Amino acid sequence: MDMTPIISAKGLVKRFGKTTAVDGLSLEMYEGEVFGLLGPNGAGKTTTLRMLITLLQPDEGEIVVGGFRVREDAERVRGLIGYIPQERAVDRALTGREHLALFADLYHLPKAEGLGRAAWALEMVGLADRADEVVMNYSGGMKKRLEIACGLIHRPKILFLDEPTLGLDVESRTLIWRHIRELKAEGMTMVMSTNYLDEADQLCDRLAIIDEGKLAALGTPRQLKESLQGDVLSLTPEGADGAGLERLEIALKGLDGVVQIARRDGSLELRVEPSRTIVTRTLDVMNGQGIRLEAIQYTRPSLEKVFIHYTGHQIKDDWV
Repeated sequence: MDMTPIISAKGLVKRFGKTTAVDGLSLEMYEGEVFGLLGPNGAGKTTTLRMLITLLQPDEGEIVVGGFRVREDAERVRGLIGYIPQERAVDRALTGREHLALFADLYHLPKAEGLGRAAWALEMVGLADRADEVVMNYSGGMKKRLEIACGLIHRPKILFLDEPTLGLDVESRTLIWRHIRELKAEGMTMVMSTNYLDEADQLCDRLAIIDEGKLAALGTPRQLKESLQGDVLSLTPEGADGAGLERLEIALKGLDGVVQIARRDGSLELRVEPSRTIVTRTLDVMNGQGIRLEAIQYTRPSLEKVFIHYTGHQIKDDWV
């Protein structure tokens, strides 16, 4: 992956009436990477994408894509990019091949070249054998794959995908993931929004966690997990009142390997250094305090934990 920014966004602000959808967002995307915008519905991901692809103008801030300023050179930017929208953008009465021919015309490709690229794109997404069938007979996953083919017809340098697997079944999601990995292997830069944690973890080289239009965290999935500084050991004492929890918290603070302790609704959540003996040593402390255990859980860092840590809520919370 080339560490040269192919997209630079600085201080982006976008308002809709009294609502600020994007609030001072600054990001850089590198050539050849899959960059993810991770956040719940309403976080500002789609608005950000639409500013990057010239469909919306920011109220404040500046965007440079492929060396061109979006405000002054929108047409040149559009020639560099492909866009796969969240909403279905296919005509049920057309065949797959007719869709590709239409998009080839929209990009002003010569007819012979357009036909060749249509065949290539349909093969790329596994629809060559259904190319002359009307889209009304396609499954939801096939329609999304056709949309990807339409976005690739002009062989863009950068591909933007807005919630590429939203509402798809497991098999269709797996196929879309495969196509994204194939495009990355060919060197294409991709920017995708998602609210699926597993998707972000599996596909993205780097992630920007977006919450209420602001950047909450940025890094590779591994860096974000490691930023939590350890595994999580959750302890729920049996019938422990506030005083009991406080007594246990004080006792555990001196335990080697415990980095941080927080109270969570009648439980203690310990951030601990990975160790084969930490659970046993913790239980020894509890026994020494005469505290019986109702529940215990040991978890490795996950993107879900990362998201909660940086935003204070789960990604599926209906906070908008």
